[in-house]
Amino acid sequence: MTSVPASPADPPAGASPRRGELAARLAAAMPGVRADLEALVRIPSVSLASFDAEQVRRSADAVVDLLRAEGLTARTVTVADGHPAVLAHRPGPPGAPRVLLYAHHDVQPPGEEADWLSAPFEPTERDGRLFARGAADDKAGIMAHVAALRILRDELDAGLDIDLRLLIEGEEEVGSDSLPAILAEHAQELDCDAIVLADSANWAVGTPALTTTLRGNVRVVVTVTALRHGVHSGMFGGAAPDALTALCRLMATLHTPDGTVAVRGLTSDTASDLDYPEDAFRADSGMPPDAPLIGSGSVVSRIWSQPAITVIGIDAPAVDAAANLLLPRAWAKISARLAPSQDWRSAFEALRAHLLANAPWGTSVEVTLEDHGNGFVAATSGPYVDAARDAFAAAWGTDPVDVGIGGSIPFIAEFADRFPGAAILVTGVEDPDTRAHGANEGLHLGEFERVCLAEALMLDRIGRMRTSQAESASSSPGSDPAAGDG
Repeated sequence: MTSVPASPADPPAGASPRRGELAARLAAAMPGVRADLEALVRIPSVSLASFDAEQVRRSADAVVDLLRAEGLTARTVTVADGHPAVLAHRPGPPGAPRVLLYAHHDVQPPGEEADWLSAPFEPTERDGRLFARGAADDKAGIMAHVAALRILRDELDAGLDIDLRLLIEGEEEVGSDSLPAILAEHAQELDCDAIVLADSANWAVGTPALTTTLRGNVRVVVTVTALRHGVHSGMFGGAAPDALTALCRLMATLHTPDGTVAVRGLTSDTASDLDYPEDAFRADSGMPPDAPLIGSGSVVSRIWSQPAITVIGIDAPAVDAAANLLLPRAWAKISARLAPSQDWRSAFEALRAHLLANAPWGTSVEVTLEDHGNGFVAATSGPYVDAARDAFAAAWGTDPVDVGIGGSIPFIAEFADRFPGAAILVTGVEDPDTRAHGANEGLHLGEFERVCLAEALMLDRIGRMRTSQAESASSSPGSDPAAGDG
């Protein structure tokens, strides 16, 4: 999957002359962009409730300062006791295309510090990557927006035909609970013709991508009750059921022997024809080199367009504290990823029905919905999509590919519902070895520079669309540029 890209300073054959000019500006600006990114990353803005909320506010304030320095009006907004988001605006000429830039400034917890090769909130470069929590997900997304604004400053000051709005969220890593209210309360200032969501990944180092599908999700907690109280496993075991053992049997019904999801009513979508070699997938996912993949179909169909179910947690006695006891109750948390087109409600009902129907040994099963979100299918054509594709091709020197993402980003569906006429462009700075959410999260610095250049080229092209369209119309056969309105 990995190819060797050209330097951003070396324009590919046939690239727009604007590429060379903007690439030169970016090269001069990158030391400052990187310094600002590192300063932002040093703020441990973990948005989980058990962490210091003041750090998330510090992060939001730092983003406000960055955007104000680029000539935007910017402020923080909150909903109830939620974490602050940042809204910013740089108005354009009347009737200019309105483009909303999205990223998020909150991050995942670092996990065990011993698993990191360097301190999680101290950005450290190794082998061309910058390692730190949030270095990629998603503070590099913020800085890609800032970098594009920075190198287009002269054009924006001169009246480039584009109206820029920004939303930098502070709760993406904990479910975006405040986002629907923010979109509703500030709908007028966020309304737009196109949305650039910088929170996804590229296909490989050297190969850019636009994310065109996302899976939905349903997360549930399953409670299995077998007895009124715990009893001695020697005196009662063999005739009375144990709740934990029953839970394990119930979880095993979710898949066929080869790992295919066995829940009737969960649907699959048409698979992409993009090739993801199995050996590359094993390497990217950390599987043993000879281990079989679970499920069936192409690799991308399994991870993008088919459902997937994972048992992500079980409440059970710790091994070193377990008693010889038949447990009365046991709990599991299940994460189900859904085909992009399936509505989460029908998926939840299908999963719930399966679990209730397969309760073993007369046990009682309760299924509680914890989280949900619909998937997303993007338009793959139109002037804004064309602008993005051309910008990516110019920045990388190779055409972008359309990819799906197996994970779920419910906030994208929120944007699609709120602004149904807007083109949605899902971009990002990650690559298969970014390790977002895990230890040693790392940003590929060469790819980050290409992301910044691509966004600047895209915004520059959007800002010139009306002029280009007018010139094209005036030079078309039969047109008379000198003619009046009659």
